[in-house]
Amino acid sequence: GGAPSAFDRVLATRFGIHAAELVLKRDFGTMVALQGTRIISVPLQEGVATTKQLDLSYYEEAREFFRK
Repeated sequence: GGAPSAFDRVLATRFGIHAAELVLKRDFGTMVALQGTRIISVPLQEGVATTKQLDLSYYEEAREFFRK
């Protein structure tokens, strides 16, 4: 939560640029991803093949912010 940092804004721009380059190359069926500090493209099927599970303790910690 909160306002986006400079890193967040630059990262979003980098994602957008890479996605636009994929469209210009007509490289459909791929998506952009962050690998370390690099923006890469991966096949869409690979990107959605598995579900990443969030540790339940993160949910419990975040719930404290939404108490009434």
